[in-house]
Amino acid sequence: MRNLLTALLAVCFSLPLVGDEKKKLFESTKANAVRGDASAQFKLGVMYTKGRGVLEDDKEAVKWFRKAAEQGLANAQFNLGLMHGNGRGVLEDDKEAAKWYRKAAEQGSVNAQNNLGFLYYKGEGVLEDSVTAYAWFNIAAANGQEDGKSNKPIVAKRMTPEQIAKAQELSREMVEKNPKLLE
Repeated sequence: MRNLLTALLAVCFSLPLVGDEKKKLFESTKANAVRGDASAQFKLGVMYTKGRGVLEDDKEAVKWFRKAAEQGLANAQFNLGLMHGNGRGVLEDDKEAAKWYRKAAEQGSVNAQNNLGFLYYKGEGVLEDSVTAYAWFNIAAANGQEDGKSNKPIVAKRMTPEQIAKAQELSREMVEKNPKLLE
């Protein structure tokens, strides 16, 4: 029994600790982020929001999402929109959320397209506009985004048939001007 216990302890001490692995991953990701790697900056922001390898810190997450977002990374732009929209790490600011959702949406981020549609539907951070909301939901739905599919009929309930036709035309025009809207 004693030999079994000794062997078990030897195995346990030879295995790397999960926390150590997370910490090492955090350190290598941070080193790449500091060097300007947008993907690493985004990953670092995620690590800060989820407390992976580091204590959770929304302000630091926003800092790293912003660095990656300013380099044009759509996922970082979307996450920065979320942080502003939910007041995580920054004061809640729907106008700023809309700005970052738009940047991500224009690169084909379906979740950003849906969220931007929602902001237009509610008039949060942008002027309330059912036609534009429907157009964004329509584009998100065309990309397979489930919330976009379910949000279209919700906004359509407060629209006339002429407004719906206008929204469908608007979404066609938007895609013609920017084919990246569709994945």
